[in-house]
Amino acid sequence: MRLGADAGQAERTAAMMRTWTVELQMWLPRVLLALVVTLLGVALALLPWQWVLMLVSVPAAMVTLLIRPQLALCLLAFAVPFGSIWQWSLGPINVGIADLLVLALSLSWAAKMMSQRRLVIPQPPLLVPVILLVSAFSLSTLSASSLALSAKELVKWLEVLAIYLFIAGHVDRRWGKWIVLSLLAAGSTEALFGVYQFFRRLGPEGFVLFGRFMRAYGHFAQPNPFAGYLGLVVPLAYALGLQSLDWLSGKVTRARAKTGGMLCGVVGMSVSWGSLAVILAAIMMSWSRGAWLGVTAALTVVTVVRSRRARVVLLGATVVAAYVLGAGGAEYLPSPLADRFSGLLPYVSGVDVTRVDISDANWAVIERTAHWLAAIGMFADHPWIGVGIGNYSVAYAQYALGRWQDPLGHAHNYYLNVAAEAGFLGLLAYLTLFGAAILQASHGTGRPMGAESEEEVSAYWRAVTLGGLGVLVHLSVHSLFDNLYVHSMNVQLGMVLGLLAIAQKDLQRDAHRV
Repeated sequence: MRLGADAGQAERTAAMMRTWTVELQMWLPRVLLALVVTLLGVALALLPWQWVLMLVSVPAAMVTLLIRPQLALCLLAFAVPFGSIWQWSLGPINVGIADLLVLALSLSWAAKMMSQRRLVIPQPPLLVPVILLVSAFSLSTLSASSLALSAKELVKWLEVLAIYLFIAGHVDRRWGKWIVLSLLAAGSTEALFGVYQFFRRLGPEGFVLFGRFMRAYGHFAQPNPFAGYLGLVVPLAYALGLQSLDWLSGKVTRARAKTGGMLCGVVGMSVSWGSLAVILAAIMMSWSRGAWLGVTAALTVVTVVRSRRARVVLLGATVVAAYVLGAGGAEYLPSPLADRFSGLLPYVSGVDVTRVDISDANWAVIERTAHWLAAIGMFADHPWIGVGIGNYSVAYAQYALGRWQDPLGHAHNYYLNVAAEAGFLGLLAYLTLFGAAILQASHGTGRPMGAESEEEVSAYWRAVTLGGLGVLVHLSVHSLFDNLYVHSMNVQLGMVLGLLAIAQKDLQRDAHRV
C-alpha cells in the first residue's frame, strides 16, 4: 500500500516539475527581456550617450558579424578615417574602432572554422612576404627597449595579415565590390569634411593658409596623414573612372540595352568621378607636398600603364615641361606653389641642421632632415636588427641633433624608419613585400592575349588591380616623407592587398576562358 502511495507522490512531483519547467521556459525570455529593458533605461538615465551607444551597438554588431563577417570589412573602410573619434588608451597603445573590428572579424572567422571542425588557411600570393615581414620585425624586438611599443607595431602588421587572408579566402566578387564602394564612400566623406575645414577655417592657428583658409586635416589631427589616407583611395577612384569611360564607349562587352545595366553603369561612373573630384580637391587643400608627389606619381602610373598612347603623350609633355622650366618658366608658376616646392631644396643640399637659421618657411623641412639623420645614425649603430621595431622614439634621445629634441614618433621617412628600427633584415623584408605586391598588380593590369573585348566583371577587376597598383605607388612615394602607418592606415593597406587577391582569381578565370 505504501509503495503505491510513494509512486503516486513521485508522479505528482514529476508532473509539478514538468509544469514548472514549461512555465519557466515561457517566462524566462520575458523576464530577461524586462531585465534588459530596465538596464537600458537605467543606462540611458545615468550613463553618457557614448557608453549607451556602445552598449547597444556592440552586441548587435557582434551577432551581425558572426552571421556576415564580410560586413566588418565595409565598416573597416569607415573606421580608418573616422576611428579617431572613439579611442581607448592602454598604456602606450591606443585601441580604436578599427582594431576592435579586426578582432571581431578574426574571432568570427575562428568561430566559423571551429563550428565546421576544419582549419582552412588561404595561401594567396603575398602570404610568404607578409610572414617574412612580421618575422623580421619580431626578430628586431631582441634589441627593443620597450616591448610594449614593439607589440603595438607588430599588431599593425598582424592585422594586415588577418585582413589579407580573410579577403583572399572568404570574400567573393560581389562582396569585393561592396568593399570597393565602401572605400570610395569613406574617402569621399572624409574629403568633404576636409573641404569644409578649409573654407570654414576650422583648426589650429598653425594650419592657417594665406590668412583666409585652413589646411585640411580631417579627423587625422595633421594634414599630412589626412592627405596620405586620401592618396590611398584616389587611385581606385581614378582607375574605375577610366573604366567607366570604356563602358560608356562600348569597349567593354555588355548588354547595354538593359535598363538595369545602364543604371548601374551611370551610377558607377558618377560615384568614381565624383569621388575623384572631391578627394583631389581635399588633397590640394591639405597643402601636403608628400601627398602631392605621391598622388602625382600614382595617377601617372595608372595612366601610362593603362594606355600606350598616354605613355607617348606623357613623354612629350615631360620633355616640354623640362625645357620650359629650364628656360626660366618656373617664375610663371603661382607663387604659393613655387614657394612650397622650393622649400624641398634643403633635402638634397646637405645643410647642417644644427647651424641653419630656422624660419617658418624652412622649419618643417629642416625638422625632417634632422630626423632622417637620427635614423641613419641608429641604422649605422644597429645595422642588422635595428633598435627594435616601434622604438625609434625611445632611442631618439641618443641621436638627436641640435634643437630637434622631440622624437615625434617616427623618422618622417618610413624606409629610414624601418632601417633604424628593424635593421637591414627588416628593410629588406619590407621592400620584398612591396616589390612583390607591385609586381602582382602590374601583371594583372593587361588584357589576356587573344582577347578582343572584355566582359564587364573582368574589366572591373582589371580597373581595381590598376587602382591597387596606384595605391602602392602613392604609398611608396609618400613614405619618403612620412610614416603613413598611423590612424589604422595599415588596415587600408590590408584591404587593398586583399582586393588584389580577389582580382587575381577573377583574372585567372578570364585567362583560362581565353
